[in-house]
Amino acid sequence: MRITLTTVAATVAALALGSGLAVAETRLDPMAGLAGRPAGSDPLDPTTALRARAGTAEAAEGNEELGGLPDGAGAEETYYQCVACHSTEIIKQQRVTDHRWDELWTWMVEEQGMVEPDEETKEIILAYLKTNFSSER
Repeated sequence: MRITLTTVAATVAALALGSGLAVAETRLDPMAGLAGRPAGSDPLDPTTALRARAGTAEAAEGNEELGGLPDGAGAEETYYQCVACHSTEIIKQQRVTDHRWDELWTWMVEEQGMVEPDEETKEIILAYLKTNFSSER
């Protein structure tokens, strides 16, 4: 039985590719995890948060100077931190769990390159997001 150089090269390439895939690091992409899943299918699923909260017309409009975000402690910090990358509409449509806000923050810093503020400002912003845009309230 003769083994040709082409067969050996193909086998080595297949093994190299296969082993490369096996050791490749998988990174959490919170947005990809939501694709194709119906909202409300699982109470622990952050897409259950897509349901709208009932509120007053004034609360729905929010502060015009802050892109429509509701007034409150942390509104200004949140506005200036977040609009550097996306509109306030992205924030206002969220209804995710408090834990999910923590995960999204980490993802935005580590994967999207968001500049993280000092610890105190971070906590103010996360408290604001959880108070105003959480599925838990």
